[in-house]
Amino acid sequence: MKDYELTVLIHPDLEMNPDPAIDKVKSIVESFGGKITKEENEGKKRLAYSISGQDFALYYYFDVSLPAEAPAKISSAFNITEEVLRYLLVRVDERKAKFAARRAERQEGEEEKTIVEKGE
Repeated sequence: MKDYELTVLIHPDLEMNPDPAIDKVKSIVESFGGKITKEENEGKKRLAYSISGQDFALYYYFDVSLPAEAPAKISSAFNITEEVLRYLLVRVDERKAKFAARRAERQEGEEEKTIVEKGE
C-alpha cells in the first residue's frame, strides 16, 4: 500500500449538509481497498475559474493509503460522481515526508531544550 493525498471539491449546494457526499467519497476509497488516515475540511473557497457553472466549492483533504490498482478505479468512480466537481489524487513523496518528520522532531527537541534552559 502506498500513501496518497486526495483533495476533493464538493458541489457548493451541499454546504448545509455535506456529510452524505463525504461519506460517498470515503466509501469509494474504502471499497477499492483504501484506508483513510487523515481528513480535513478546508471549508468553502472561491474557485480560480468556474467549474460546471460554479464559482465556489467545498474543499476536503484526505491522506489515504491505497493498493497499486486502486487509483485508476477511484478516478473512474469520481468521474461519474455528481457531488464531486473536481479531485486530485497524488502520490506522497516518501523522502519528503521522512525529511519533514525529522525536521519536526529536531525543532521539537530544540524547543524542549530552550524551555529547560530557561527554567534553570
